[in-house]
Amino acid sequence: MTDPRDILGFVRNRLDRHSAEQPEEAVPPLEAPEARLVLLCGDRIVLRGPTALIAPADAAGLTDGPRIFLGHRDGAPVFAAAAPAEAAERFADAGTRTLDLRSIATDAAVEAEELGLLAVAKSMLDWHARHGFCANCGTATTVKAGGFRRECPNCAAHHFPRVDPVVIMLVRRADTCLLGRGPHFRPHMYSCLAGFLEPGETIEDAVRREVFEETRIRVGAVTYRTSQPWPFPSSLMMGCAAEALDDAIVTDPSELEDARWFTRDAVAAMLAGTHPEGIQAPPPMAIANYLMRAFVAGET
Repeated sequence: MTDPRDILGFVRNRLDRHSAEQPEEAVPPLEAPEARLVLLCGDRIVLRGPTALIAPADAAGLTDGPRIFLGHRDGAPVFAAAAPAEAAERFADAGTRTLDLRSIATDAAVEAEELGLLAVAKSMLDWHARHGFCANCGTATTVKAGGFRRECPNCAAHHFPRVDPVVIMLVRRADTCLLGRGPHFRPHMYSCLAGFLEPGETIEDAVRREVFEETRIRVGAVTYRTSQPWPFPSSLMMGCAAEALDDAIVTDPSELEDARWFTRDAVAAMLAGTHPEGIQAPPPMAIANYLMRAFVAGET
């Protein structure tokens, strides 16, 4: 089976990360000649040729929010900043365009290691946009540690970026696997079941609970396979394989539009784009695609 790092989106990244533990003086000046910036205009990232790493001067006058110091890449400091959606109009010449992160990942518009960096930038900027006020007392917070911490000037509470853990699972019974489609999926696409972990829950129990809630299928053994950052806005997908204990599907319409058992041949056809019903798999950069390929290869 192919190494997941060779195909999954957002998993490769040669960024030497900054952190909340480093002192303020460790943040380099944005004006450093070698500095580079990831700029989001609304939900679209500015691309110049094959890269999203632009000179900070290219964003002059466009942003009034924080410039987040992400760390160093190949020795050069890298920042992230957000601008209003309408600022994208400024980047419409022959060498510059804007594109949303899903499309950048699906189209391989930047190299794999840079895609991982863009995931960091988007997740960090989303966190700052959603956490401008103290959850403890409601006071507006200030940006510290280059953007890896926010502090409350009133109650001195410290706030740190969060990652939401999600389980995604290929459920197997004999030579079939359970796939479903949510109401928000693109037409004809089926994928692995998935859901957020809840407080006090193990990965294994989250898999069992989510599968039962969505399909009334009971699950026994659960094994971890691989993980993938998913910056929409900031999740970690934890891919698992699971053994079903029964096969009678009862879907919850609020969770799933449909769910079915598929044979290995049917899943192989989905991956190849030759399924007779036109059923499609998620794109190769998604962890669900990797889990489905592992099933076809007989590895789950």
